[in-house]
Amino acid sequence: MKKTNAIRLLQQKKINFEAVHYEYDSEHLNVGKIAKDNDLVLEQVYKTLVLEGDKTGVIVALVAGDQSLSLKKMATISKNKKVAMLAVKDLQKHTGYIRGGCSPIGMKKQYPVYISEEAKDLEKLYINAGTRGILVGLVPSDLQDLAQGEWAEIV
Repeated sequence: MKKTNAIRLLQQKKINFEAVHYEYDSEHLNVGKIAKDNDLVLEQVYKTLVLEGDKTGVIVALVAGDQSLSLKKMATISKNKKVAMLAVKDLQKHTGYIRGGCSPIGMKKQYPVYISEEAKDLEKLYINAGTRGILVGLVPSDLQDLAQGEWAEIV
C-alpha cells in the first residue's frame, strides 16, 4: 500500500481504516463516479474542500459526495464574513496535497476542519487518503478526533 501522510498518521495513531484503491481519471474527477466504480454509497464518500476566509485564512470543509457546501453557512460557522474556494494553484502550497488527492489529515499545517454533521450518523465514511487513487474508510468519530474537526451544519 502506498504510504501517504494521512495513512501514516492513521497507522501511527492505531486507527482502524480500510484502503480503497480506484482508477484516477483526470477527465472525470467526480466523486459520484468514484463511489459507483467502487460499490460505495455516495452519501458515505466525503469531499475535502479547502477554502479561504476573509478573517481566518485557510479552512477545510468535509461534505458528502451528494451534497453541496453552503458558502454562507461556512462563513458563519468559521467566523468569517466571506469564504471562497482556495485557488487550485495555491492548494499544494498550503496543504501539501494536489487537487484530486487532498485529505483533511496530514496537511502541512493544522487548519480548522468542519465536518458536515450528517457524517456523525454514519458507521463509516470515506475520504481521500492524500493521493489520487486511494480513499480511506474510517469511523466518523475517529476522523473528527484525528483532524481535530468540528461537526457543523454546512450544507
